[in-house]
Amino acid sequence: MAKQPMLKFVSVGRETPQKRDADTRAHDFDEIYAEFAAAKAEEQASRCSQCGVPYCQSHCPLHNNIPDWLRLTATHRLEEAYQVSQATNTFPEICGRICPQDRLCEGNCVIEQSGHGTVTIGAVEKYITDTAWENGWVKPVVPEVEREESVGIIGAGPGGLAAADMLRRAGVQVTVYDRYDRAGGLLTYGIPGFKLEKDVVMRRVEQLEQSGVEFVLNCNVGEDLSFDAIRGKHDAVLIATGVYKTRDLTGPNAGAEGIVRAIDYLTCSNRVSFGDTVEEYENGELNAKGKKVVVVGGGDTAMDCVRTAIRQGAESVKCLYRRDRKNMPGSQREVQNAEEEGVEFVWLSNPVGFATEGETVSAAMVQKMRLGQPDASGRQSPEVIEGSDYAEEADIVIKALGFEPEDLPALWGTEGLEVTRWGTVRADFGTGRTSLDRVYAVGDIVRGASLVVWAIRDGRDCAAAILADLDAPAAVAAE
Repeated sequence: MAKQPMLKFVSVGRETPQKRDADTRAHDFDEIYAEFAAAKAEEQASRCSQCGVPYCQSHCPLHNNIPDWLRLTATHRLEEAYQVSQATNTFPEICGRICPQDRLCEGNCVIEQSGHGTVTIGAVEKYITDTAWENGWVKPVVPEVEREESVGIIGAGPGGLAAADMLRRAGVQVTVYDRYDRAGGLLTYGIPGFKLEKDVVMRRVEQLEQSGVEFVLNCNVGEDLSFDAIRGKHDAVLIATGVYKTRDLTGPNAGAEGIVRAIDYLTCSNRVSFGDTVEEYENGELNAKGKKVVVVGGGDTAMDCVRTAIRQGAESVKCLYRRDRKNMPGSQREVQNAEEEGVEFVWLSNPVGFATEGETVSAAMVQKMRLGQPDASGRQSPEVIEGSDYAEEADIVIKALGFEPEDLPALWGTEGLEVTRWGTVRADFGTGRTSLDRVYAVGDIVRGASLVVWAIRDGRDCAAAILADLDAPAAVAAE
């Protein structure tokens, strides 16, 4: 009888790839986790219980066929594992690095519920596709038939790139417009290299270029090129701009020098990692070296900022969040990584104003909070503890309170593009269709600030809807 290749969770313990020592990794922007070796990846994949109803798959936004590619990995069929993985996910090696697996697939692993420790799904996913790249299994897209129709995609982030990939596979001509000088959106300029090294993103962009996707970069729609011009050039237009407007701090001196936006700070740091010369970094405006840094916020963007500041050589880094650790929206794994690297978290604290020396911030004026009754979302509402105010010294304050959508109809001078009361583009979930004919929208500009994996899901779903709509006139004519 053949040896059972799976169900080894009862005899094999959970292991994750080795994490580099905090004192070492805090001085560079390299990824902090090592790669699984082949034997270790196979061993960890073999722990999967091959559930009849795989909750890991049902809780993945892309519904990845996780048990299938775990079994293929465990039985030395790695190229097949890659084919199964990429069948549902445009960028599996990126999701393997940055998805919050602890809240999605791994957080719903059945064997975790029985006390055996979840399968390390994300690390195996990363290993599969990295190995595919190393072995040349990842090829440019070559459509079976080229189509005449063209689609313009505004935004080169994960949603736009996922749609571009699917449309090119169907033979559609695709042009991607983006405001930045490199494609990738937040994958390139928002997420630090210690979570997602940039060559991982750039090789995907290069693959899309080799597949025939045209990129028009340094193109600010509404200024360099009108939205109407893009609509006139293409058979369909997809809006995938993401959300970049920063939620502001309030209170006295909230506009002081030294109070900066998280997106500006992270973009600057990532540019420097690319080797660019950035004036704001050189003059110290967006450089934490030798400074007391205060980051305001409790999400993953805040975690990216505090860990970046450590690597830039900050004197001290503190993160202020108005709720406690249990109620913060960011990944607990990222909090642990930040604490290991020297970040101090100041829970139940909220800045209500800022002190300055001249025009430059010198301290955050902080109120201590306590958690009261749950709000409409079920989370406990923070309440002020009277008389608890104190000053937190700061040479630079980074606003990481989340992002809101820009007013696209006003920026682009577009009539008829409906938005919600939150300012997001009103679009059908599942298809991305908007109020304008042959105009679609996906990702954060529809959902609000969300996860990369959801943007990929939206982009893939919308590409299918666009193809159906492009084919509709032909179907009608045939009748």
